[in-house]
Amino acid sequence: MRIDVRIAIAGALLLALAGCDKSASNKTADTKKIAPIAAPAGTNWTETVTQTPEGGFLMGNPNAPVKLVEYASLTCPHCREFAREATTPLRDTYVASGKVSWEFRSFALNQIDVAASLLAMCEGTGPFFKLIEQNYQEQDKWILPYQKLGDDVQKQLAAMPPAQQFLGLAKAGGLDSFYRVRGLPSAKAEACLTSQPGIDKIVAIRDRGIKQDNVEGTPTFLINGTKVDEPPSWPALEPVLKKAIG
Repeated sequence: MRIDVRIAIAGALLLALAGCDKSASNKTADTKKIAPIAAPAGTNWTETVTQTPEGGFLMGNPNAPVKLVEYASLTCPHCREFAREATTPLRDTYVASGKVSWEFRSFALNQIDVAASLLAMCEGTGPFFKLIEQNYQEQDKWILPYQKLGDDVQKQLAAMPPAQQFLGLAKAGGLDSFYRVRGLPSAKAEACLTSQPGIDKIVAIRDRGIKQDNVEGTPTFLINGTKVDEPPSWPALEPVLKKAIG
């Protein structure tokens, strides 16, 4: 399965707005109180990032007793607001303690999400969370060109060979430039945007979210594998995290 860029960009953005505010369901189980867990000498849990078999990027102690998974869309305004509010306390208080790991899974709602995800994932674990943070900080700016794309540009994108469509989409809205000024070389960006294995990985994350984790909108959170039954906001999620820690 692949995501077809020929779906209208405007319609895709409407889908992102419509689909990214649904609440999660089910409840998380209680755990006993957990003490801080020191990182290995000379390291910091907030700088420890690994890729997971599920396709996500995990910050923190890979063996943390409390495992937070976030399914989020890079074009979703609700995800943007969560990121702006939650990134600092989640990273510096919870992940830094070694008690909580934070796994980000990019859940594509539209073709722009796919292109942005391919670029954010392109250089691997090192810069990933910083790029995600910057993506959300600047989302309302970098997404504007896509809201203004005309029918002629969309037709040109649709006429491209499938292997070139996400590259064309990134260039059409200047998304490639957004990542280039943040250190991603142009040649590497082009290789990632035309990588079928990379595209397949993003599709697989979306399929897993829908079929296994009951993702109905973004952001959606799991704590220790259980979907969080709270509104998708930091003020609602933090008490659930605290309860899981004990």
